[in-house]
Amino acid sequence: MIFTSIHFWAVFIVFLTIFALLRRSARTGMMLYVTIISLGFFFVANHWLMQLLPLTALISWSLTRVMKQYDGIKRKVFLVIIILLDLAPLAYFKYANLIVFCLNNLLEGNFALPDIALPVGISFYTFQAISYSIDVYKRHFTLNVSFLEYIFYLSFFPLLFAGPITRAETFFPQVRRHQPMSERLAYMGLWLIILGILKKAVVADYLAQYNNWIFDSPLTYSGFENLMGLLGFSMQIYLDFSGYSDISIGIAALMGIRLRDNFRFPYQSLNVTEFWRRWHISLSTWFRDYVYIPLGGNKKGKLRTGIHCLITLLLVGIWHGSSIMFFIWGALHGLALVVHKAFQRGLRLIPDTWYTKPFSLLITATFIIGSWAIFRSPDMDTAIMLFRQIFSDFRPESITAFWSMRSTWLLMLIVCSLLLCIKERYYNRLMIKFIYSPWLMKLLAFACAVQLVIEFHSSNITPFLYYNF
Repeated sequence: MIFTSIHFWAVFIVFLTIFALLRRSARTGMMLYVTIISLGFFFVANHWLMQLLPLTALISWSLTRVMKQYDGIKRKVFLVIIILLDLAPLAYFKYANLIVFCLNNLLEGNFALPDIALPVGISFYTFQAISYSIDVYKRHFTLNVSFLEYIFYLSFFPLLFAGPITRAETFFPQVRRHQPMSERLAYMGLWLIILGILKKAVVADYLAQYNNWIFDSPLTYSGFENLMGLLGFSMQIYLDFSGYSDISIGIAALMGIRLRDNFRFPYQSLNVTEFWRRWHISLSTWFRDYVYIPLGGNKKGKLRTGIHCLITLLLVGIWHGSSIMFFIWGALHGLALVVHKAFQRGLRLIPDTWYTKPFSLLITATFIIGSWAIFRSPDMDTAIMLFRQIFSDFRPESITAFWSMRSTWLLMLIVCSLLLCIKERYYNRLMIKFIYSPWLMKLLAFACAVQLVIEFHSSNITPFLYYNF
């Protein structure tokens, strides 16, 4: 299911019409209707593997209800069982081949598993299921949830394929509220959908075509071209994933559910700690609340705090996939967090002024962009070749040649970089102006977005990057 395809929007318009009628009269009917549609989307994406979702929902919901009846060690045992059962399919589909590869190397065997296709969205609904059970275990979430409500939550199609990971405490109270549809929320949803489509279908997909050439063969291109490919991917991955999040949150808003932001101008971060408070917020807070804090957080001294940070970011890296490159990427960010926290007290003495902020931004951006090379490269040799080209084959004359050949691409990268420098308060003002603008202005904005998609779309619709995770 691609949110930027014309087929999806044709289906969605019909879906939304029926949904609006059910929402006014029958909450149970509405949830049943949305769940059937969501599972239908999931079947189209995953075929027979779609059975994993209702099976996970049934097991997790049933055992969580049993767990609520106990206290002490029995309650904890049930939670451990629930978490292990929730994680088992994810571990198998995502990491089984890696485990078999390691065992074969260790034991000199030749055992092989059949080709495993990772079910789209499995990471996101698994993490939502785990968060629900843990919140019930800790008594942070106390509402009694029916199975229909639970599978509606777990399969809710705007969230199903790439998040954002949504907590039960955010979702269920809104579903149970009997309130008329908010016009402001609906227009905010339309704003986010337009913005998300522009980010993904216009900019990210256009930038991706050149970026892919660079990472496929770094030695074929000059140092400047490699640098542009790295900068282009840094922009692509942000616009691709934040674009999906915008569309997802926007669709949910049109259905009367307000989800939390998943990105807050991450490239404006002054340090790596701030970056992780702004980047993929639903994932970073999930790992903070369910991994970092249970390990001890920052309550066990500086050494333990550093170890907890490193473990958490290693798990974030591994969550993206079984490649060693994701492990290295997570380790780099973990070490960066450790270093920042170690010197945090001294850094606080440096005032945020007009000349210190650019320096902090430059250091942070250099690290973040450099680490994206590790994230994107298929192996370490490719990443090394890319960096080697940047530092050893940077010819000034290639800048002029690049501009003459790829002026549109470069202009798009520059304009997007400048737009990302806009302060969050100015962005919010612009969104409010759109919400309260005349309907003709909204129609014009939508028409302009559609025209830009037509002008810049690639011949093939590119799936969102985070469908792979």
